[in-house]
Amino acid sequence: MSLRCGIVGLPNVGKSTLFNALTSSQNAEAANYPFCTIDPNVGTVIVPDERIEILQGLYNPKKTIPSTIEFVDIAGLVKGASKGEGLGNQFLSHIREVDAIIHIVRCFEDENVIHVEGKVNPADDIEVIETELILKDLETTEKGIERTSKGLKSGDKKIKAAVEVLEKLKAHLSGGRLAKYFTNELTDTDDKITIRDLHLLTDKPFLYVANVDDASAGGNKYSDIVKEIAAKEGANFMTLSVQIESEISQLETKEEKKEFLKELGLEASGLDRLIREAYSLLNLITYFTAGEKELHLWTIHKGTKAPQAAGEIHTDFEKGFIRAEIIKYKDIVEHKTEAAIKEKGLLHTEGKDYVFEDGDIANFRFNV
Repeated sequence: MSLRCGIVGLPNVGKSTLFNALTSSQNAEAANYPFCTIDPNVGTVIVPDERIEILQGLYNPKKTIPSTIEFVDIAGLVKGASKGEGLGNQFLSHIREVDAIIHIVRCFEDENVIHVEGKVNPADDIEVIETELILKDLETTEKGIERTSKGLKSGDKKIKAAVEVLEKLKAHLSGGRLAKYFTNELTDTDDKITIRDLHLLTDKPFLYVANVDDASAGGNKYSDIVKEIAAKEGANFMTLSVQIESEISQLETKEEKKEFLKELGLEASGLDRLIREAYSLLNLITYFTAGEKELHLWTIHKGTKAPQAAGEIHTDFEKGFIRAEIIKYKDIVEHKTEAAIKEKGLLHTEGKDYVFEDGDIANFRFNV
């Protein structure tokens, strides 16, 4: 399952530096001027999971394949992006292709790093980005109305209903409100499909990241503003210092990183927290297949049933699904071996209606 999180924000808020730290690379040029990122950089990042080392110790696999998530570094947006300012249309199309949005907000003062608006003001910065996204969604909705209205003459009730819900959405967006507030209230399945097919920018899950200075890892007056806005919007929020994370990412060993974090009084890397937050934002969980040959982490959406979970491995597994043999992570940790699990009667045999849980260790039975 390949899912993407897009990193957005005004120019010079730390997007490319964060992307470099996430991917432990220098693929994105971090420079002190707007639009240094022209094409979106895409990086595949391993999702931190403390269960990996424990399962490696129990199964001793020859290789391990972890869960991953893709991050896309999208160039800075400015006022007028929805009308093409600063190559805005190109960048907005990149945002449309991601599954969730990570909005980096500048929450630090530094006279050596220019602010595109001339001053640090998180509320204004957020409004600039969201206004441009809303305006683009409004344009998309108007085109949808124009396209759908052509079928009204047929008298088809579904087409009439589609136009009506699009007109309501247009009025909602025209009021400067994010599309998600509209879609969250929809109950009719056809209406949901009509809106979903527009692939609206402001209907995607959001995570606000307050980028603070080194001395404010726990937050400051600027990050408090972002936190309050996120709470009002029902969006996820976290604080981190992109500069600190950049320094940590350049250390070569886990021991060096742990020591660095200890000196800063931090228990975990902000990047690890960010990756986990992104994973959660996309409503994802992990299940395992494990043995001497391979330990493999598989990414699925919460609520996925057994046949579809099996299909992540191979379509034949889903088509010919018979049953899933499930071991709970906590049970294997406690009893150490699959033989002991079976002896204790803790091996669960599940059918097509079983909904997978995070941490399940699965073996599938199927017919081809």
